[in-house]
Amino acid sequence: MRAMTVIPGKADSASVGQIAEPPEADGTMLVEGVLAGICGTDLELVSGEFGRDGADRLVLGHESLGQVLDAPPGSGFSNGDLVAGIVRRPDPEPCPACARGEWDFCRNGRYTERGIKGHDGYGAERWRVDPYFAVRVPAELGRLGVLIEPASILTKAWEQVDRVGGRSWYEPKHVLVTGAGPIGLLAALIAAQRGYAVHVLDRSDEGPKPQLVRDLGGTFVTNLEDVRVEPDVVIEATGAGPVVVESAKLLAPAGVMCLTGIAPGPSSIDVQMDALVRQLVIRNAALLGSVNAAKRHYADAVDVLLAADRDWLDRLITRTVPLSEWPNALTKEPGDIKVVVDLRA
Repeated sequence: MRAMTVIPGKADSASVGQIAEPPEADGTMLVEGVLAGICGTDLELVSGEFGRDGADRLVLGHESLGQVLDAPPGSGFSNGDLVAGIVRRPDPEPCPACARGEWDFCRNGRYTERGIKGHDGYGAERWRVDPYFAVRVPAELGRLGVLIEPASILTKAWEQVDRVGGRSWYEPKHVLVTGAGPIGLLAALIAAQRGYAVHVLDRSDEGPKPQLVRDLGGTFVTNLEDVRVEPDVVIEATGAGPVVVESAKLLAPAGVMCLTGIAPGPSSIDVQMDALVRQLVIRNAALLGSVNAAKRHYADAVDVLLAADRDWLDRLITRTVPLSEWPNALTKEPGDIKVVVDLRA
């Protein structure tokens, strides 16, 4: 059986690996792999900068779409259903957060993640999953179901923004999203669905991104100086230190900034942090980080995608690479937004 494999901690080890059939220990439901999305985490794993867990091989693929081959009785699934797999699993001796189903807030770090940390992913011709960790993909979404996992990152981020914003009177009107990759565009989609005025920053105005933003009714900018409003909310998806700092300075009083991006490597920035801290403190502004998602966020992601224009979502998936050539998906091409691997090809 073919799979997207890498040797953890070894750079440039991505290959089309031959692996055994998925073990029943992975779950009672057998699934045929349909698509796997590629994101920055996969690039980090392939570069060897991340994922050194002692394993001699890891199957990648945490953004998943599959079709059920064998659903156990009473699972709530049927053969032929489209499904996406949840990524994180709680630790063996659950911390208080994991014990409550909030494994995305694990306190002791002993969680595992399919395709990322300590557990093979969904980037294979067949995979198994416990039905509890599977999400039904409505048939009308079809291949767009591969966007459920990245969308869950944003439904969680918006949930956290709402919780922090709700500490006082909270009625956001203007949203700034920094970075127009898949995460940034999905953040903008949710903001537009909520009726907010959306500004999206990206360093380049070439390719499909500007039109995708405009089709949401948003404003696309390549420079923060062109943002003429005080954003009540900033969703930061670049991970670039200078962008984080300059965006934080724009926040409205009591504004909330959610960091969802991580830069590929450490960098230093020249900024007067004391001045930035003063600005945040005197305006009651808040910065928070958000990563991964709990089960409910996947369900919320399905609702977001169902409410979106299908053509708009389809334009997010800009390239499909066959499993037989999947390492080609790791090289960015002009106009790429979301690249997916066809696990049947």
